[in-house]
Amino acid sequence: MVLHLDKIVPIGRTLDEYVRMFSLTEYDCKKLILSVADGPASFNAEGTQLGYEIKSVDPIYVFNTQQIKTRFYDVIDNIIEQVEKTANNWVWTYHKSPQQLKSNREKAMILFCQDYEQAKKENRYEIGELPKLKYKDNEYKLGLISHFLFLYSAHLDQQFHLDSISEMLRVCQEVRIFPLITLNHEISPHLNFVIQSLEYKGYNCKLEEVSYQLQPQGNKMLKITKLNQ
Repeated sequence: MVLHLDKIVPIGRTLDEYVRMFSLTEYDCKKLILSVADGPASFNAEGTQLGYEIKSVDPIYVFNTQQIKTRFYDVIDNIIEQVEKTANNWVWTYHKSPQQLKSNREKAMILFCQDYEQAKKENRYEIGELPKLKYKDNEYKLGLISHFLFLYSAHLDQQFHLDSISEMLRVCQEVRIFPLITLNHEISPHLNFVIQSLEYKGYNCKLEEVSYQLQPQGNKMLKITKLNQ
């Protein structure tokens, strides 16, 4: 698939946001982590500095630092302007205002860009996308994916969701997904189908409230493990 940068909105989140989105403990962070659809998050950059072992996967990594950074600054002001116009439709407990939201997104981008080229040489950032991953069965202890599955339910059907999560569960012993809502701030119509299908296959699915929220109803993650774990 040919990826066109002008179709991408390269928004990343910080390590602190990841910790809160996925309720990561210090024990969790010491596991071998696969972070899928990571985009220009600074989770890998910041985590590596703390000694964590994180592999980030995203198709956007076909582009270089300057291309990703330029595209970010092409779109960020318009995004924040739209948020400001609908400020009452967002939850301002973590980010205190639209401008602080912008500042936090810029922080993630700066840290990502400082890390990116060297990290690619170290294979910490690898090109890849769901529903297929190149990694071995159970190669990673913990799989994370934020702001992709469920969020784009209008564009990705329920079978894509099930296939993608099943693939992550092949590669990872545990998978956590956040958020569980769509771009319209509604619980994804695919969520129940995914949970029922996975439980039928023998997985344990648990909805957990987390300490991060920006969208209404957007304070829960899905944690998936094998029943014998």
